[in-house]
Amino acid sequence: MPEASAPRSPVKVPLFSAAQERVGDFEVAGGVFGREGDVGLLHEAVKMQLARRRSGTAATKTRGLIAGGGRKPWRQKGTGRARAGSIRSPLWRHGGTIFGPQPRDYSYKMPKKAWRHALCLALSDRARAGKVFVVESLALAEPKTRHAKAFLDKLGVRAALIVVGDGDDGFYRAARNLSAHRLLRVRGLNVYDVLNYAELVMTQATARAIETHLAGDAR
Repeated sequence: MPEASAPRSPVKVPLFSAAQERVGDFEVAGGVFGREGDVGLLHEAVKMQLARRRSGTAATKTRGLIAGGGRKPWRQKGTGRARAGSIRSPLWRHGGTIFGPQPRDYSYKMPKKAWRHALCLALSDRARAGKVFVVESLALAEPKTRHAKAFLDKLGVRAALIVVGDGDDGFYRAARNLSAHRLLRVRGLNVYDVLNYAELVMTQATARAIETHLAGDAR
C-alpha cells in the first residue's frame, strides 16, 4: 500500500479581539489554508462559475413561432409564380430564421474533488498574503449598518469577503448593505468570491466550520 502523505503544518493567521485589536495569532489547518498546487485549477474553477452565471437568453423565432402565415398565399399551379406554402417561410422577408440561436444553459460541473482543492488553493493564497483576518466575535452593540462599517474600518479592511456562521445573524443583517464587502455563509464559500475580494474575514468558530466543510480535501 502507498504511504499516506504527511499532514501539513498548521498556518498562523492574525487574531483580533471583539474590539478589533490584534491579540495574537490563530492556527488554522494547513490542509485547508496552507495548500500549494497548480494555479490553473483556480482558472478552471472561476471559468466554471462564470459559465454558470451566463443567462443564455439569445433567441430567434423559427417559422413556427411567427404569427400569421396559416393560409397558402396563392394556389399551387397556374399563377406563373413559384410554389409557396406560407408567408412566414424563411425564404421570405419577415419570415422565420433557420438554425438561429435558442436559449441554452451554459453551466457545467467540474469534479467535486477538484473544486474543493481549488477552494483550498484560493484560501491558502489569501492566508499566504496575510489577508485572512480572524476575529473572536462579530457581535455589534446594535445590528446597524453604521456599526458594521465602523467595525470593519477599525479592523483595517476595505474590500472584504466576510464568512458568517450561524451565530452571526446580527452582523449579517447589519453589513449586507455595504457595497464594498460581500457576506457569505460557509456553504456558499466559493473560489470566485475569495479571489475577487482583497481580504477574508471570519470568526474562530467559522474558521473551524470551514475546515470541517473542506475536511475531505484537507490531505
